Amino acid sequence: MSEVERTFIMLKPSCLERGLVGEVISRFERKGLKIVQVKFLKMTRRMAEELYSIHRGKDFYEKLVRTLENKRVVAMILEGRKAILVARKIIGATDPVNAEPGTIRGDLAIDLTENLIHASDSLESYLREYKIFFKDEELETL
Repeated sequence: MSEVERTFIMLKPSCLERGLVGEVISRFERKGLKIVQVKFLKMTRRMAEELYSIHRGKDFYEKLVRTLENKRVVAMILEGRKAILVARKIIGATDPVNAEPGTIRGDLAIDLTENLIHASDSLESYLREYKIFFKDEELETL
């Protein structure tokens, strides 16, 4: 199996509202991850429910969906050596309070729900998540 892989990243509304899109993307690029595709879009409730379907039934699920519903996000696919693991290390712990300094969440986020960014945590997650936002033909490399 090749070590080069793809990962799905979504910059949450809080990232856009705070003007951090360029800062966040530049951290991935400086590490050497390549942007395969990127788009701005308005998140529908259905998309939010599908993205976070693994949390359905948990006490925070509805709040999570509401923070995304009808708001603008940036969806992107990154590619590189062990991209899923590398991206998650750059991003930091889900709860910004526990995120190490030097990570995106450690440096820039405060709130647990609006923690700036979502990233696939496994190949299985990537394969499920990217299809919510992208068509396969959008990810073909030139």
